[in-house]
Amino acid sequence: MKKRILSGIQPSGQLHIGNYFGMIERMVSLQKESELFCFIANYHSLTSMSESKKLEKNTFEAFVDLLALGIETDDSTFWIQSHVPEVTELSWILSNFTSVGLMQRSTSYKDKIANGLKPNMGLFSYPVLMASDILLYQSNIVPVGKDQKQHLEMTKDIALKFNNFYGDTFVIPEAEIDKNKNLIIGIDGQKMSKSYGNTIPIFGEESQIKDQIMNITTDSAGLNDLKDTDTPLFQIFSMFLNDDELKILDDRYNTPGLKYMEVKNELFEKIIDYFSEQRKKRNELMNNPDDVVDLMKLGEEKARDIASKTLLKVKIAAGLI
Repeated sequence: MKKRILSGIQPSGQLHIGNYFGMIERMVSLQKESELFCFIANYHSLTSMSESKKLEKNTFEAFVDLLALGIETDDSTFWIQSHVPEVTELSWILSNFTSVGLMQRSTSYKDKIANGLKPNMGLFSYPVLMASDILLYQSNIVPVGKDQKQHLEMTKDIALKFNNFYGDTFVIPEAEIDKNKNLIIGIDGQKMSKSYGNTIPIFGEESQIKDQIMNITTDSAGLNDLKDTDTPLFQIFSMFLNDDELKILDDRYNTPGLKYMEVKNELFEKIIDYFSEQRKKRNELMNNPDDVVDLMKLGEEKARDIASKTLLKVKIAAGLI
């Protein structure tokens, strides 16, 4: 029996290569061997985005982007979070099995407040909605980054508490952190994140992509000096290379005469070529919005079929039917 894997992405702006190599590439590869459940987490975006037109546009484009990058609606269940109302109903039920102390221990909440986000109940109770996302679909595995591991532990805590009250209602999910994946470095050497403005967009204008590449931080090594491979330019380029190509680039870094500008231009050409088919597919989808809406409806139907069964089971267990 295939394991059910769930993952979501917030429509907070342009997808970048960190999103792709950090999560999307793996999701695409898992579709044949697992039951992939993938969604656009637009409810979660409300914690930091209040512009309705922007959220609507970002949600549509994020859905298109994932389709273009290889999420297959025949092989997977792919939907918009807000199109499945069962998730918020379950979130309310789960909130009654979630201690305030558990929420107060959320390091993500503390970090976001420290970075200037205005505290509100949506931001505070974010882990409960995330738990609902996961438990509603009886997910076995949830691939997460290290920064989301605590939220997955909270989900397990909530599910176990509910199960202890009412019997085995929820599958207890397990986190999957890909130990082979290093932190995706941004153009400034920090973690690649839209929050830092240090990303390279996948589907941006070519001029935008090139500008970001040209802004990749480099050191002050002279033309005839050997170059440091533990730097953003080398690490970003490495993600697009096979073993033989990586060996060639490493040799060039360890040979006098390498010019960073040449490497940056090569990286630009590599990225444009690497995502050329996906960019074509995205343009086709954006030019046929009715087809995209049809796929959204298909995903909604598939997701609600599972969600409604889980919610019914929960309501019967809790005496709400």
